[in-house]
Amino acid sequence: MDPRLNLIDQDKVVTFDEAAAAGFDDRVTAPWNQIFKIVFFPDRIYHARYLNATRSPRYQYNVLEVRGRADFIVMKTEVYLDGNFLCNALRIEYRAGRLAEQAREKGRLLGDEVLAWLELSHAASGVGQGLRRYVKLFYDSYVSAYQAEIWETLEPPPSVSHSFKVLDQMGLHKPITAVPGFRPALRNIRGLSAVRLSFREPERDRPLGYWINDPGMDNDYARSHQESENPRPEPNSPANTVDDRNYSVEFQRGWIKDAKTISPVLYQNAMMEPSSADYFRATQLPKPGVLDGSQNVMGMRWIIQRELGGTIVYFHEVELPPGAVEGTHQHVGSEELYYFTEGKGIAYLGDGDDPDVDAKYPLVEPTPDIYGLGPKPCRAIPVEPGITLFTKSGGIHGVRNPKESAGALKFVAFGYHSS
Repeated sequence: MDPRLNLIDQDKVVTFDEAAAAGFDDRVTAPWNQIFKIVFFPDRIYHARYLNATRSPRYQYNVLEVRGRADFIVMKTEVYLDGNFLCNALRIEYRAGRLAEQAREKGRLLGDEVLAWLELSHAASGVGQGLRRYVKLFYDSYVSAYQAEIWETLEPPPSVSHSFKVLDQMGLHKPITAVPGFRPALRNIRGLSAVRLSFREPERDRPLGYWINDPGMDNDYARSHQESENPRPEPNSPANTVDDRNYSVEFQRGWIKDAKTISPVLYQNAMMEPSSADYFRATQLPKPGVLDGSQNVMGMRWIIQRELGGTIVYFHEVELPPGAVEGTHQHVGSEELYYFTEGKGIAYLGDGDDPDVDAKYPLVEPTPDIYGLGPKPCRAIPVEPGITLFTKSGGIHGVRNPKESAGALKFVAFGYHSS
C-alpha cells in the first residue's frame, strides 16, 4: 500500500483541534473576507451541519472533501470521539428527485428507504477488491434527504463506549454502518479517487411490506457526455456520444487543461430543425474533421464534463467558421452562459427575454425556427470578444457567424441545470 496515502499512524492518538476550529471564525468574519463567502461559508457549514453522530456532543466530524451532483453529495470525513480520532467515513446524501418521479409514474410513492449502489476506486495498489456494494439509505427529515454514513469501523477504542444517543443508529442496514470490503479504501481515505453510484427503490415497500417487482432506477439516465480524447471526425457521429450508465464523482482536486490540444467534436446543423431556413441539405457528405461553414458544420471542444460537480453539466469551447449557425433553441430547467473570445458575429436572444435588448436591437427576419418549438420572435445582437450572453430557464438563444466574416467566431459555454 502506498505509504503516502496513509492518513494517520494508527498507533498514534490524533486529537480534534478545537482551537484551530475556533480561530477559523475570526478569519472568516473579517470584513475584507465577506465577499469571499463562496470559499469560506460552505466550509463552516459542512463542519457545523447536522450529521448522524452530532446528536451527541461527544462526536466531531472533520470534513475533508465534498463532491456531488444536483441530487446527491458524497462526503469524505474523519470522525472523532471524545476529541480523539476514531475512524474515517463516507457519507451519502440523496434528494431523490428523479427516483421519486419514476416511482410516481409506476403508481407508487417513495418510502423511507432507498438503495444506493456504490463502486469505489482507490489510488493505492492493492486496494481494489470488494469495493462494490449496495447500501441502504434512510430518509432523514433534518437534511430532507436519504442518507447513510459508511464508517471504517463501528468499534470504539478500548475502555471507551459509544454514546447511547448514537449507538441505536449503528449496524447492518442502519444510518451508520460499516462495509468490511470498503475498509482498506476508508483506512486511506485521502487516496479514494472516485465513486460511481446509482440509486433505486428497495425490493420491498415499507411499511406495507409488498414486493416491488419493477423498482425505479436513477443511474444518471438520459445523461451522456461527448468523446473528447479520440472523437470520430465525421459530423454527428453516434460514436462521439457516450452513454453514462452511473453517476460518477472524482476526488481529483485540480486540473490544468489546454483547449488547443483537445480535438473538436463536429456537428452539422446543430440544434436545428430541417424546416429552419439555416438548415443545410447536404448533396455530399461534409469532409471528415473539417469545420465547413458552407455546410453548416461547427466544432465543440469539450474541455470539462463529468468532472464538474453540482448542477454544472459541461464547460466547452464552441467554434463557428464563417457561414455556420448554432441553431436557436430554448432552455427549460437549465441555464447557459456564453462568453465570446474571438471573432465577430450575431447572437439571437428571445424577444422579451432582456428588455434592454428589445429597446435597442431589431427583430430577426425571417422569424427563427426554434429547435423543437416552431417559429418565435428573436432579437439580433452583434457580439465580439468580451460580450457575455446569459440565458435563464425559459430563455431562447442562438449564434450565427455571417458568411462574410473574416474568421472563426469562438465562445466558451457553461451549461447547467437551474435547480
